[in-house]
Amino acid sequence: MSGNAYIYIFTAWLVSYLIRVLPLTLIRKPIENRFIRSFLYYVPYVTLSVMTFPAIIQATGSEIAGLAALVVGVLLSFFGAGLFPVAIACCLVAFVARG
Repeated sequence: MSGNAYIYIFTAWLVSYLIRVLPLTLIRKPIENRFIRSFLYYVPYVTLSVMTFPAIIQATGSEIAGLAALVVGVLLSFFGAGLFPVAIACCLVAFVARG
């Protein structure tokens, strides 16, 4: 990394700050548009999914084991299992499939 590290840190801080401040300063009244409200509602979920999904597949070092754990986790969640049982089952499936 060449150059001054303080410039990089300041630039990262400025971009992060502007992302948080600009909506507060530019949008003064409540958002009425249903499409925009729906879009803003789902942005955190989509962002978390996009960051988590590749990590699930690649975390075990074997894409087959990661995919098997993902399928088991989705199925258990669909049928109403809680977070802890799903996490334990996924770990076990990944361990056995990797083994």
